[in-house]
Amino acid sequence: MSIPADFRRVLESGDPEWTPDRTPRMYLLYGDHLKNQLQGYSVAEFGKVVAQINALPRGSERKQILSRLIIGQSIRLDVDKDGRTVMPIKQRQKLGITDGELTFSGLGDHFEIWKAESYDSDVSSTLTAYLADKPEGYDPLILLDG
Repeated sequence: MSIPADFRRVLESGDPEWTPDRTPRMYLLYGDHLKNQLQGYSVAEFGKVVAQINALPRGSERKQILSRLIIGQSIRLDVDKDGRTVMPIKQRQKLGITDGELTFSGLGDHFEIWKAESYDSDVSSTLTAYLADKPEGYDPLILLDG
């Protein structure tokens, strides 16, 4: 899988061990809750998530579930100098990828990886349906106002 250049810059800046002579690392989250997508995190962002999970009370159900879904269903990957990484077979099978195009969608602290057809049917159609009943000139930024 080839990581788009903009995402590679984020992975580089989010990897505390990255230097220009080294390749960046990333975390690929493939938890059962993600259904038709995978999520990519920089080392720093994934570290923040893990720290939040580790801060939960020992033995709590929340900590156990989050540990298993997030930490236990993620893998660290190295990105080569050309921006490529090898997606393990289990994750390729989850998305139904043998070959074909992927869609990367940046979401601030992480990015999603979709089989292109699934992104079009799942995400694009959901957004189109959401916007269909909104008035002309609707600005989704009003959702930030609380």
